[in-house]
Amino acid sequence: MTAPEKVMLIVHPQRPVALELAAQCAQGLLARGIKVVAPEEAPDGLDVPRTDVSEPIDLVVVFGGDGSILRGSEVARAHDVPLLGINLGHVGFLAELDEEEANGIVDHIVAGDYVIQERMTLDVSVMRDGATMATSWALNEASVEKAARERMIQVVAEVDGRPLSEWGCDGVLFATPTGSTGYAWSAGGPVVWPTVEAMLLVPVSAHALFARPMVVSSSTELALEVLPRSPSAVLWCDGRRLIPLEPGDRVEVVRGSRPVRLARLRDSLFVDRLVAKFQLPVQGWSGRR
Repeated sequence: MTAPEKVMLIVHPQRPVALELAAQCAQGLLARGIKVVAPEEAPDGLDVPRTDVSEPIDLVVVFGGDGSILRGSEVARAHDVPLLGINLGHVGFLAELDEEEANGIVDHIVAGDYVIQERMTLDVSVMRDGATMATSWALNEASVEKAARERMIQVVAEVDGRPLSEWGCDGVLFATPTGSTGYAWSAGGPVVWPTVEAMLLVPVSAHALFARPMVVSSSTELALEVLPRSPSAVLWCDGRRLIPLEPGDRVEVVRGSRPVRLARLRDSLFVDRLVAKFQLPVQGWSGRR
């Protein structure tokens, strides 16, 4: 990769260490002749110009947890540029580096020393009375959830134009392989390797005999109808973009037309990331002799 000319820094607003590392990165990049900007809502203490996120950039660097990286993914996807994440949160599956590894980040950026890994996304449409009412997208998951705590929603799932099952449930998740280690995993879904071309359908607390998580082809067309007798629901995309749903609404989910491009500094195996992030016990492993 060639060195970027203009880098946007996105910083977790409530973590002092994020601001400290971002300021150090900005100083290093500016000293090497690379322009550095930050979004208008960036925290005080980051001495770089603020700019609208629609302004052209070449790379997004995020200092924070997966929530901050999901914010950065919105900017990176809109510009079709890579995103490099430094994890300052808890698990940080989307990040490339942890806090203790951040010191060498400037050298990697200046040298263009990273490879691009494309991550599949979801395109989501909400239909009401046969018309498209709203559209969005998701890197991790699109979740249809009950709007009121005390009442389950009533939904029917559809796969490739055919009905699958009706559920009374707390919600239903549509997830990517990237999102399989997030909300979908917490809801009982399987871990799916990022290189697998697939989508996950995961019912949440469903009262039904058939309510297991399912993995389908990335070319599958998924849909969920909120039944007329159901209470209202909400649709969240990556826990960031909210669309209210009414009884009778239909949510359609397909493979996204545009991926998110993650910058990777090393060709590490996903299994190693799983072991490190979840602190899995592997002490008895001896390997191939």
